[in-house]
Amino acid sequence: MKIPTTLKHKPVITVENYENVDGRNAYDSDAKGLSLGLAQWNDRGNVNISAKVWRHTGGKWSRLSEELPMHRVLDLAILVCKANLYFRDAYRYPKFYDEENTVIDRVGLQGDAMTVEVCTDNEKIDEDIKLFNDALNKDGELLGERFATLAKMLNEMGYK
Repeated sequence: MKIPTTLKHKPVITVENYENVDGRNAYDSDAKGLSLGLAQWNDRGNVNISAKVWRHTGGKWSRLSEELPMHRVLDLAILVCKANLYFRDAYRYPKFYDEENTVIDRVGLQGDAMTVEVCTDNEKIDEDIKLFNDALNKDGELLGERFATLAKMLNEMGYK
């Protein structure tokens, strides 16, 4: 199934077969493709690029398709990496987090820092954090393959 090119997001680089590699949903995913292209919210003379996950219901392209600015895609990648790194040692805490210090890290970006922390506003954080940890462990091979690929590419780009 080809990603539409007639909608507001204008694909430039595409992955048409994403449904075949979508983690545990591989070969049975509603996320049919990924694209990098011109953002749908561009104003005349002000061009932004974005990433988009294209979802298809079987009958039509879904409104649940998501478009993200490129920096947010990378910010999400940073967040995934930080979370994965955190949970390698989270078992040391009885509740998988330090109740006295819920901040995991502050990642410096553009003069400030992105604060990564455990969401203690979640009423069921004690249950949910264990479920999250279990899911991370279960998906360790899927994520590990992607981390290794990303690390190799970043190294090839000169980021060490």
